[in-house]
Amino acid sequence: MPCTCFSTAPTLSRRRLLTGAAALPLATLPACDRARVLVSEQEAAAMGAEAWQQIRSEVPESDDSAFRDTVATLSERLITAAGGDPGAWQVVAFEAPEVNAFALPGGRIGVYRGLYDLAGSPDELAAVIGHEIGHLEADHARERMGNARAQGALQRLVAFVLRQSEIEFDEEIMAALGLGLRYGLALPYGRDQELEADRLGLDIMTDAGFAPDAAIRLWERMEAARPDRPPAFLATHPAPGTRIRALREMIET
Repeated sequence: MPCTCFSTAPTLSRRRLLTGAAALPLATLPACDRARVLVSEQEAAAMGAEAWQQIRSEVPESDDSAFRDTVATLSERLITAAGGDPGAWQVVAFEAPEVNAFALPGGRIGVYRGLYDLAGSPDELAAVIGHEIGHLEADHARERMGNARAQGALQRLVAFVLRQSEIEFDEEIMAALGLGLRYGLALPYGRDQELEADRLGLDIMTDAGFAPDAAIRLWERMEAARPDRPPAFLATHPAPGTRIRALREMIET
């Protein structure tokens, strides 16, 4: 059954489109709730495999045995605690300076050298790996893929309406719509996902025998290492201070 959330009025004025374009995603896409439907599990896994191969071709795997063994050991414990089969996952320690880690559909996790160097203990590193497993457990990657596809469809629909209606300043209206999508939907959606992955990650690392408060210590290090961040409401990820407060509340409840 086709999505019926999008509707077109018989006549649209420039003022109506210009004032409503930025708010349109909030009134349509969440109501449809079709992000996962737009991208199947099989398609998400295929896209994850393609991205994984590209990353592996561009970023070298570390030859530091301590780094690789630590990532492998922590991941095995965490994947097992989450109910998965470590043998079915691919986990790679990448020799790159970024303080980062990522997860891709199909059971693929990458950890960068910069994160390994920043973490003050195995428990702190486990907090990040558990967080990434949480993303996959919650199916966030597929949600993001579907969300991006829905945004593209909405922009194409509005562009079509603009052309048919011969409305002036169509480029300005499309720019307003783009801002509405990014700041009204995409960024808050990402922040919610991050906090959900934090919550799941805490459960996973606790079940695996790691100290959950290590997640707080890691983000305190993150905040000290990178003080020059954009305002929290413009960042996809929650600001470190916001995240630390949320983690404390999760641990205490």
